[in-house]
Amino acid sequence: MNEWGFLRSKRWAGYLALVVVFAIACCALGTWQLNRRAEAQAEIARIDRNYDADPVPVTEALPDSAGFDIDQRWRVVALSGEYLADEEVVVRNRPYQGASGFEVVTPFRLDDGTVFFVDRGWISQGSDGRPSEYAAPPAGPVDAVVRLKAGEGTIAGRTAAGAELATIDLDELADRVGEPSYTGAYGLLVQQGDEASEPPLAFSRPVRDEGPHLSYALQWFVFALMAFVGLGWAANQERKALLAASGTAGGTGRDRDDRGARSGTPTARPSRASRTSRGGRDADVEDEILDRG
Repeated sequence: MNEWGFLRSKRWAGYLALVVVFAIACCALGTWQLNRRAEAQAEIARIDRNYDADPVPVTEALPDSAGFDIDQRWRVVALSGEYLADEEVVVRNRPYQGASGFEVVTPFRLDDGTVFFVDRGWISQGSDGRPSEYAAPPAGPVDAVVRLKAGEGTIAGRTAAGAELATIDLDELADRVGEPSYTGAYGLLVQQGDEASEPPLAFSRPVRDEGPHLSYALQWFVFALMAFVGLGWAANQERKALLAASGTAGGTGRDRDDRGARSGTPTARPSRASRTSRGGRDADVEDEILDRG
């Protein structure tokens, strides 16, 4: 008898299918975590490469006003021109050190006439839900330094309300200004000295942290492996149970005699009476033969 023959049953085929599906799902989640770790490591590399680099002219960093490459994030660029204070807007629901407020975005007309959008920093939200007081941008010709970020696009169901925007949608901002504008990226203003401590507040340095993605990935892969280990354990337990059941129900007669001898139960033997009866009949036959002679 094949001890593992039961594994060919439909029931165990179903168990195996479930374990395979579970393992595939675990491996997919583990791979997803590894991809997220790779993205975090790439972002750390961008911060190290770009955040403290020397500024370059915006026309050199962004030769195409509508273009932007992810590896340009945090790149430091220099601007020369003037702020368009009358076109300034705020973007709502922006987090900052655990609080929610607004970010101030001001169009900046470069010397060549093209408009670049500058995020000047964060301001708090007043008790009435409106933006709190903050300093106006400097008037006249200005030299500014910013760090590049990609435009955010739109979010379904969230629209602008006057000068309050839901996102930093560069296409919408360009339509508001009505002049040739950069729509691939905007800039976070690099503030220095006293201006960094007054609203709009300067942005914090991004955190260099890849997160727990590697440990999460390893956990998912271990879960996939343990599923097969558990299936093997369950199969072995059923094999032992079937062997025990067949040994109890299918013992031979010799096994029963052996079990009887081990238990002290005597086997059946001819009785003394039957032996005596056979001996008496033999004597009668002998007497009859002698009388005939």
